[in-house]
Amino acid sequence: MRFKQRIGRWLVPVLGGLAFVYLLVPIAYIFVYSFNDAGRTNLTWQGFTFSNWLNPCGAPNICDALGNSLSIAFVATIIATVLGTAIALGLARYKFRFRKLADILIILPLATPEVVLGASLLAQFLNLGWELGYWTVVISHVTFCMAFVVVTVRARVSALDGRLEEAAGDLYASPRTTFWKVTFPLLLPGVVAAALLSFAMSFDDFIIANFNSGTFDTFPKFIYVAATRGIPAQANVIGSGIFLIALVIVVTGTVLSYRRQKALAAR
Repeated sequence: MRFKQRIGRWLVPVLGGLAFVYLLVPIAYIFVYSFNDAGRTNLTWQGFTFSNWLNPCGAPNICDALGNSLSIAFVATIIATVLGTAIALGLARYKFRFRKLADILIILPLATPEVVLGASLLAQFLNLGWELGYWTVVISHVTFCMAFVVVTVRARVSALDGRLEEAAGDLYASPRTTFWKVTFPLLLPGVVAAALLSFAMSFDDFIIANFNSGTFDTFPKFIYVAATRGIPAQANVIGSGIFLIALVIVVTGTVLSYRRQKALAAR
């Protein structure tokens, strides 16, 4: 029995460590090869250089594609967060006819394969006579990002203590004041989490954007096309930079949360 307990005690950390290694090896490869002194292709190591980091826009059109993806992700995130938060509040707080149908319609984009969703949106845009480009990609991304926002924020709304809002009403606060001074600050962590998730999903999307972008280029499309002739080292630089920025955001959020909890516990 003790032997089994010892095996179990060591097995879980070992398997967990192997899983982390499996996940981080591709990221490590991207980071290391961002320093590769490569020519047309970045598949074999040619030598160490800082030139790729000093000139991340050295590859033709790479920064244009990156800027397009960042702009689309920002606009789609703003729209999806505002609409998704309002829908989440409505679904969680109010009872109305066809509420279950609304739940199904919100979850549907999450359950639909991206190929099907992208092709459906493309058919809709073509039937409306819209030219494929920036705004068709934004609308497409809002469609599935909004579903993520609703699910995330609704979970936060369900966890709120309604007595806090009742207390604000007892103190003669108006519904608007109660929302902005009590409800919204409590919802803010969930809203921020939903916005970050939406931004990441929009920036990373290839399939839906490929269907609905026409000749408009995004960063994932640039990588896909470049893969046929050799992905430039500058793409590794940009990928490494995005990973480092995300890592800093996660670490900063974790540290701030830990300090806040420690401060509350000390009171």
